[in-house]
Amino acid sequence: MTSGPANAGPAELPPPGPGRLRLLGYNVRSLRDDRHALVRVIRACAPDVVCVQESPRYWRPEGQAAWLARRTGTVVLAGGGRTAAGPLLLGRPGVEVLAVHDRLLPKTRGLHARGFASAVVRVAGSVPFSVTACHLSLDPAERYGQFELLLDQLRIAGPGVVAGDFNEHPDGPGWRLLAGRLQDGYVAAPWGGEFTSVPENPYQRIDAVFATPGVRVLACGVPHGLPGVTEADLRAATDHLPVLAVLELPTG
Repeated sequence: MTSGPANAGPAELPPPGPGRLRLLGYNVRSLRDDRHALVRVIRACAPDVVCVQESPRYWRPEGQAAWLARRTGTVVLAGGGRTAAGPLLLGRPGVEVLAVHDRLLPKTRGLHARGFASAVVRVAGSVPFSVTACHLSLDPAERYGQFELLLDQLRIAGPGVVAGDFNEHPDGPGWRLLAGRLQDGYVAAPWGGEFTSVPENPYQRIDAVFATPGVRVLACGVPHGLPGVTEADLRAATDHLPVLAVLELPTG
């Protein structure tokens, strides 16, 4: 398994096709770092859907989400600000939103509020499917409960995809719970880099894309070496590396 630019996977990704989705998961740290580098990374990845974690929550959250959408050529699909306590879904024009299922999670006293940004969407050629962005707790007990709620959230549609900052390693109990029911994208179709934290010296994988068994994972990983994505921008944009996945949804 590769971890960074020195062993980056192939730059070529599977081409667009009926039912295919290019999805990006990205913790943007409330846009506190180099916003222009962040925009360049997102644009170079050319995602159909962006599952954002840590979108701004306190100062003009709707305006800042709109700024990010406008600069990246996307629109707000769900979540953002206080609606989902940080997670945000962005999508290119043409992604059809059928229903929004944002969810605030039970909160432990003294810990941050958490939530899911979720929507049922459809892309050209696909059946309806759910997309959920999440950012799970730093507290192990609370986090495990949130992993369980993620599985419950996937019941809003048949096929489904989850992308987020899980604040846990693949050997953790919550991650193993999810991986036992869903496909871990990087394990199913490794591409690019594995480790997502920290950008200056990636050493751990705490961000991931998961998909239900009916979704085919064609490629998934950190987009080291993707044309237009520079290592300087990845380091400057935020304190996490993004995860890019190409998925094939059931068609019909």
